[in-house]
Amino acid sequence: MNATRSRPPTMGDIAARAAVSTATVSYVLNDTPGNRIPEETRRRVLAAAEDLGYVPHASARSLRTGRSDLVLFAMPATTLGPLAARFFGGLADELRALGYTLILHGDPESRGAKAARAWAALRPSAVIAEGRRLTPSAVDLLTGAGSVPIALGRAPHRGVPALVLEHASMGEAGGLHLVEQGCTDIAALVPRSPVLKEMGEERLAGLAKAAGGARVRRTDMDETPEDAARVVAEWAEHGMPDGVYGYNDEFAGLLLGALADAGVDVPGRVRLVGTDDLPLCRMLRPRLTSVGLRPVLSTGEVAAHIAALVSGDADPGAPIRAWEPELHRRDSS
Repeated sequence: MNATRSRPPTMGDIAARAAVSTATVSYVLNDTPGNRIPEETRRRVLAAAEDLGYVPHASARSLRTGRSDLVLFAMPATTLGPLAARFFGGLADELRALGYTLILHGDPESRGAKAARAWAALRPSAVIAEGRRLTPSAVDLLTGAGSVPIALGRAPHRGVPALVLEHASMGEAGGLHLVEQGCTDIAALVPRSPVLKEMGEERLAGLAKAAGGARVRRTDMDETPEDAARVVAEWAEHGMPDGVYGYNDEFAGLLLGALADAGVDVPGRVRLVGTDDLPLCRMLRPRLTSVGLRPVLSTGEVAAHIAALVSGDADPGAPIRAWEPELHRRDSS
């Protein structure tokens, strides 16, 4: 390869090196069906392309096909936990085997048409984004640009495929466990952050569904030790619950520390359950019971479903149920 080249090699450069026409180079590199390029010519073109370090231009491909081979994952507002990070890492590998490239797109706060325009500019085959961000205008813009919108969490409206993550079912699993342990007065920690509040309220709704005759109190909290201490002090003054469901493991862990500082026995006086089943749960004392997610589809099956949606071979209204809640009981409950 010429190390002093000041521009990337083109099909014209390959044609000159292989002594063929640019059209022949295009037929070979794009593996155009029906062409009758002799095998010796094909090998010469491929060798010239490799020698020159030729890389196909993604935008040129998208101009020909109307979309690229990209599957765009819109960065969510919440931090990806270990489970999600492992899942999307595996999904990237499986999609690559099917001829797609999974990319992470920034700006986690944008939604609606503004976000869709930024996503569509890359001509992706599919866009995976939180359901709340896929407004009707965003869906129309993406489908009009030839991209398949896929909601992460739940479908925002009928006809939009969803990679289902049911937060309500996670709250329900935590609530069922606390009720089974005899809790009759359950507090649910809900984050005050506007970005996390909706998810916390979904988990609270699931908890309330499972509570039966038990009392359920909503407790809004910031993710700080100081606010956890405030919550425990208010409970001590107005009535301590006998069960607590944490929006996530970090919130539950902060509360566990505040309860210990106040001399409240866990699980003797208060039973505590977190959500997400992070490694943190096994580091705390007492070890934290938590609702995690058990995979019911492999990353390969999810990738195949996404590819089928792109090709039009899958029902866009059928949800992709990749996980189900799974309680991991430990010392805190």
